[in-house]
Order: sequence, then structure tokens, then C-alpha cells
Amino acid sequence: MYLEYFGYVASILIGLLLGLLGGGGSIMSIPILVYLFQIDAVTASAYSLFIVGTTSFAGAVPKYRDHLVNIRTGFLFGIPSIVTIFITRKFIVPAIPDVLFQSGEFFFTKRLLLLGIFAILMVLASVPMIKGRRDIQPRRKEFQTQLIIIEGALIGFLTGLVGAGGGFLIIPALVLLTGLPMKTAAGTSLFIIAINSLTGFLGDALNSKMDWQFLLTITAIAIVGVHIGNVLSRKIPGIKLKKAFGWFTLAMGCWILIRETILKP
Repeated sequence: MYLEYFGYVASILIGLLLGLLGGGGSIMSIPILVYLFQIDAVTASAYSLFIVGTTSFAGAVPKYRDHLVNIRTGFLFGIPSIVTIFITRKFIVPAIPDVLFQSGEFFFTKRLLLLGIFAILMVLASVPMIKGRRDIQPRRKEFQTQLIIIEGALIGFLTGLVGAGGGFLIIPALVLLTGLPMKTAAGTSLFIIAINSLTGFLGDALNSKMDWQFLLTITAIAIVGVHIGNVLSRKIPGIKLKKAFGWFTLAMGCWILIRETILKP
């Protein structure tokens, strides 16, 4: 019971990260859902899509008012993502067996696959943040449509598979492939995460029954966090924030890997 109360309080961090960084909400949402609310990994990845998607949309609205959302780029990036996310959530994830293979007493389960991939993505995402690199600068100005579509499709697959919004991949892709300024890329990322995640959730909603009261409660708390994050993003130096969050992401990713392999729930 105490873990659940802590989970509700921690849910504000989902939105806080989205408001501050333009991504990272799923890095908090999935561990909160799995370890604090004791929800299975597949359901948690579905719930994460709804929570992060709705919260990202709420965060994108003030960014749009500040002219920090490029709608054209958002749709160009988002449409191939939408297709691959929906296919992944509707057909691929349900088709994965609960136990992929067994070696002695070791069982490689669907839970381990999903959480393992998620944890590895967290570790990889933490490295550039810890290095403290300043805002990415576009290498070229031309709009690379084909690469944007390919990148969108790949991120859509990862989003659909593990329930992660992919903001840490979307933002650098937008800067490098479209020439968007960093702040505009972060705002556009929220828009893309919103349409991607909510489309992915639709695939699950068609397959499974959802606890709407729980979902809407967590989402409402996270939306409060995203508005706080939007305000703080104007005051906190981004480089310091990213570095601290990078260490947190690395620690969380390593803990999930240890929890799911060595400690074994």
C-alpha cells in the first residue's frame, strides 16, 4: 500500500521530465508502474503509452503557443512511426510467447525481453547526457525527408515494443536531419511523442481491458508535472539538468537489469 502512495507522488516526475527535457517520461513511468504499482510489464508498457502520450500533448500546447512546435516536421516524422507502432502493439507484442526459451533453471521471459530492452535503451541514452554535451548543432541545413521517415519508423517500432516515447532519440534526430533549433526540436518531440504513444495505446485498447480510473488519475498527476517542468525549463540551465538526469537514468537502467536477471522477481 505504501508503495502505491509513493507511486502516485512519483508520477508527477513523469510530466516534470517531459516539460523540462522534451522527453524522458517513459523512463519514469514504466519503473513506477512495474515496481511501485506491481503491474505486469506488458500492461505497464501500454499504460505508459497513454500516460506519456496524453501528458506530452498537454506539454506540447504551451510549446506550440511559444512557436516551438514544427507541425509539418512532426507529422512527417510521426506518420511512419504511427504505422509501425500500431502494427507492433496490435500484432507483434501479443504474439511474443510468455517464455521465449529455457536453459536449465533460467527462463527468458517476455517480461525480461521488454524490460531488458528498455533498460539497455536507458543506459545508452544516459551516456551523452552524462558527458554533458551542449545542445546538438545541425550538421547540414537541408531537410532529409527519407532519413526522417526511416528514423520515424525505427523509433515507432521501439516505442511500440517497450512503451517508451523515444524522446532521447527523436530530439537529436530532428536537430541533425531537419536543422531545427534545439528548443524547437524539444517542443516538436513532445508533439511526436503524443501522437506516437496514443496511437500505440490504441493497439492495446483494442486487445485488452483498461483500468481507466487508474490511468486517468496517474495522467492527471503527470500533467501537473509537465506544466511545472515547462515553467522550470525557462529557469534551469539545460546542461546541468541533463547531466544529473543522465546519472539517474544510468542508475535506473542498471538497477532494472540487475532486478530482472540476478534478483529475479
